[in-house]
Amino acid sequence: MKRVYELALVLRSSLTDTQRKKFLEIVKSWLGSVKISKEEDWGQKPLSYPIKRETTGFYTLLNLESDNSIPLDLEKKILANDNIIRHLMVRTK
Repeated sequence: MKRVYELALVLRSSLTDTQRKKFLEIVKSWLGSVKISKEEDWGQKPLSYPIKRETTGFYTLLNLESDNSIPLDLEKKILANDNIIRHLMVRTK
């Protein structure tokens, strides 16, 4: 049975385009064998309130498909990284 997830990331706006693209590649490598079915860049948007001294963030949405579960250490890696201001992962199916 395939499991479908959505992973929304809010990245620091202080990252340059090349830094952000390199960082997203690192995040994708954390997913391992999980297939990314769709990737959307929502662009830079203002935050409702300052988070870690940032007033804007760069939003990215990844739609993920997996036969197994998501790697267990993914949450730890996301929380440990300072480039990610906020994240949300939801299982849709």
